[in-house]
Amino acid sequence: MSALTLSTSSAATLRADAVVIGIAKGRPSGKAAVSVAPGGEAVDTAFGGKLATTLDTLGASGAEGEVTKVPAPASGVKAPVVLAVGLGEAPAEGEPFAPEVLRRAAGSAARALSGTKKAAFALPVEDVAAVAAVAEGALLGAYAFTAYRGNSGDAGKDAAGKKSAKAEKAGDASAPLAEIAVVGAKPRDKEHKAAVERAQVLADEVHRARDLINTPSNDLTPKTFAAQAQAAAKEHGLKAEVLDEKALAKGGYGGILGVGQGSANPPRLVRISYTHPKAEKTLALVGKGITYDSGGISLKPAGHNETMKSDMSGAAAVFGAVVAAARLGVRANVTGWLALAENMPSGTATRPGDVLTMYSGKTVEVLNTDAEGRLVLADALTRACEESPDALVDVATLTGAMVLALGKRTFGVMANDEAFRTAVHEVAEDAGEDSWPMPMPAYLRQGMDSPVADIANMGDRMGGGLVAGLFLQEFVTEGTPWAHLDIAGPSFNESGPYGYTPKGGTGSAVRTLLRLAEETAEGGLG
Repeated sequence: MSALTLSTSSAATLRADAVVIGIAKGRPSGKAAVSVAPGGEAVDTAFGGKLATTLDTLGASGAEGEVTKVPAPASGVKAPVVLAVGLGEAPAEGEPFAPEVLRRAAGSAARALSGTKKAAFALPVEDVAAVAAVAEGALLGAYAFTAYRGNSGDAGKDAAGKKSAKAEKAGDASAPLAEIAVVGAKPRDKEHKAAVERAQVLADEVHRARDLINTPSNDLTPKTFAAQAQAAAKEHGLKAEVLDEKALAKGGYGGILGVGQGSANPPRLVRISYTHPKAEKTLALVGKGITYDSGGISLKPAGHNETMKSDMSGAAAVFGAVVAAARLGVRANVTGWLALAENMPSGTATRPGDVLTMYSGKTVEVLNTDAEGRLVLADALTRACEESPDALVDVATLTGAMVLALGKRTFGVMANDEAFRTAVHEVAEDAGEDSWPMPMPAYLRQGMDSPVADIANMGDRMGGGLVAGLFLQEFVTEGTPWAHLDIAGPSFNESGPYGYTPKGGTGSAVRTLLRLAEETAEGGLG
């Protein structure tokens, strides 16, 4: 993990391998098409006030995330390289840059500086929110998954993705930026210090989720995932309970067992909990943890299997959020439920047409074994409701329909209460994660009527993401505020990296869940 410090030194005089400044799209003035953002004044002075003109000549436009590197002048700047990152349109006079703009810019700069030892970030940090955004973005952008590269011999030994010693050596182009100094912040200010400490923990846990998602399924099974949760619980003073296949059978968890029975790697249900001695409210989080999804007997078509190691992204997000809440001492009780299984086709696998008896006692006709996530979530939701939480949120890579509806960067939010759905959506936006509130039309429920069971696991094809939400609602105790986050789109990035988002596992929803825990502590949820 990259080290992060606050510095009162001038960006021009701080010793570093690079200094990062922001540039915005300039206003029509007949001069340079870009302008140097607040924080970069000292560097601009070293360029004789002509840094914007220099960048303009090099083709810099100030577009969000655009990165332009220039050699520092012979004197006036200690760092040998100046990296200008685009912030987009300049805000109105007297208005600050939006936190998410700064977060993405810092992430883009950090990614561009892979293999660098130290960089000074001289971006606009006019308030605590800006300090937090720059710190978060830089740390989130400074990420690389290198466990299976190089010749260290460690690859595959750690289910969480042990970093190769060779790949982490300073100067390796694949190694993340090692040291980050946020210039212009106040090291002795309590709010600034708290913001940076939170950013460090948050980035740690997002990276934990990313590592888990990126780990191949031959190394991350339900058993090894559960072991990771137990190890983290021991390290951070949490409680962890793991139900293996025998305990699941004894407890009547028909959904989790039904999904996992076709695999040589049996399922697990993990309860990982953080308790604060002065907490007044409890938030329960449930995560879908399908460590590999072949589709089961309803086998996925060619071209849809290669990224299915990421079908446990919801459980990874819940895991990371619970640990983050504990490390930050959030004044709320937070319980995470990780519903872990591997969905495989075999002679023992659940068949289309089979009927499962769920933990709730309801029966489900399985029409499609590739609609397995809702089955494991249903059991975990019912179990979570038994503890009467003040609020309940599940996270899952649940439906391709949600990707079709919202694209690959936005997750859907459904809920059994409109006000709660709005609150969760607003928290996600505040955390910097794109989300969109989705409806759950009652008429779609009848499409899941079954002639042989209480409900089928499939309904109308059109509106499939909404149907999945309606199915889950059947297993939530009436009166419990509940929201469902379908992160199928943003959980795994198959295209090129952007902002602070890497290629591969993204850690989507960790930031939202942590903020929900903080809102719970502040009395804003439940």
